Amino acid sequence: MTVSIHDIVLGDGARLVLFAGPCVVENREMIVSTAEALRSAAERHGLPLVFKSSFVKANRTSGRSFTGIGREEALRILDDLRREYALPVITDVHNVDDVAAAAEAVDVLQIPAFLCRQTELLQAAGRTGRAVNIKKGQFMAPEDMAHAASKIADTGNRRILLTERGTTFGYHNLVVDMRSLVIMGRTGYPVILDATHSVQLPGGDAPNARSGGQPEFIFPIARAGVAVGCDGLFVEVHPDPPRALSDAASQLPLERLDQLLAQVSHLDAMVKGW
Repeated sequence: MTVSIHDIVLGDGARLVLFAGPCVVENREMIVSTAEALRSAAERHGLPLVFKSSFVKANRTSGRSFTGIGREEALRILDDLRREYALPVITDVHNVDDVAAAAEAVDVLQIPAFLCRQTELLQAAGRTGRAVNIKKGQFMAPEDMAHAASKIADTGNRRILLTERGTTFGYHNLVVDMRSLVIMGRTGYPVILDATHSVQLPGGDAPNARSGGQPEFIFPIARAGVAVGCDGLFVEVHPDPPRALSDAASQLPLERLDQLLAQVSHLDAMVKGW
């Protein structure tokens, strides 16, 4: 099965698709400049790009953490970006009440991992007709994602993507079981590997009331997932990760993206060639 996002095709041996961008919309200038850099890098390596950024962050370690610049302004920035740059955009939805507004502004709706069992949210996203990317919960077995997908498929929408983003392994730690990519692929839906949330240490920076991360593992995890044969690669990228307002410890520095894409595009061509 394939899923199309405008002229981008995922699945059935199609070229690896890059889903990349800052964790959250911080301001217009940063979003636009990062999108321009991402588009140039993706074009250099022959990879289709879907720009990613959340218009709000509902799941934060601390109640004092940054959650966004406001729904209307953030969605306006994402909508302007997709129109002015002809660039497909994906964003998270956390509440049923946000689904309609987000669907007007972006091309793909993303269900966060902690919400992948929320029936009403999945159904609302499915009814928009937009492509829907469901992130596998850190607590979920990969075969159980078929049930999450069926909640969307039952709305008549089969434009479904499934994403692996690590599984809870003790306190403050995630591991990626590469078998998950194969198991979720048996549903028939395209499968994406999230190489940056997979290196998070949820709540692992307790003194600063935020999640930690091990970004040194982004490259090996990304290479491993592409070698398995995933259909898409999800990478949160920021021009200055230490100063990012969300997920500062796990985003890839923008300056390193070109190196990563050189490696994974080569691997993807080899694996798809088999």
